[in-house]
Amino acid sequence: MKRYLAELIGTFWLVLGGCGSAVLAAAFPEVGIGLMGVSLAFGLTVLTMAYTIGHISGCHLNPAVSIGLWTGGRFPTNQLAPYIAAQVLGAVLAAAILYLIASGTVGFEVAKGLASNGYGQHSPGGYSLVSALVIEIVMTMFFLIIIMGATDERAPKGFAPIAIGLALTLIHLISIPVTNTSVNPARSTGVALFVGDWAVAQLWLFWLAPIVGGILGAVTYRFIASEAPTVEHYQTVSDNP
Repeated sequence: MKRYLAELIGTFWLVLGGCGSAVLAAAFPEVGIGLMGVSLAFGLTVLTMAYTIGHISGCHLNPAVSIGLWTGGRFPTNQLAPYIAAQVLGAVLAAAILYLIASGTVGFEVAKGLASNGYGQHSPGGYSLVSALVIEIVMTMFFLIIIMGATDERAPKGFAPIAIGLALTLIHLISIPVTNTSVNPARSTGVALFVGDWAVAQLWLFWLAPIVGGILGAVTYRFIASEAPTVEHYQTVSDNP
């Protein structure tokens, strides 16, 4: 139960910090943080939580990550459903807090999106369904490759949260104009439930694409990393020709 609670808290922080920066601070008059600030905010939520709860739950914060790690043989089947449930609940609770805060100002309109993900007329840049599908799959695929590589027992110790946090920042820098960046079904679900209407109607894509991408990323990393010689191996061969 402590692992599930850790996932709930971590996902809450991700949605409140990431989506909160987009809703409350991105376009704030004169000192708005903009796209770069929102991207960094999402990365920082993962980085801070990875150091905080990584040793408790693994700090997945994302159903696509949990499913990807399960596909890659890094996560047990019997914990998959409870992890996903905890992540979605954490995202919904964070969206509720964000809605409560954001609605406290004059002119607030939840129909504007509450940082929801979308395609077509609900894409920030007007990108099509196909564009949204492709970018969400590819971004999540590389996110899983980076996660699995950074947490591999052969990787340098203690740096995984930095690599993963910066990866999520980069992903947002690339894809916010296309879909507002999901790569996380829980993050998408939390805010979509409060927007309703189009956000819920388009939510299917932000479950399907990240999960497909997560599975592809896990399979890809598992293939390239299986029985791969280590740096130490090559050094030994070089020293002993």
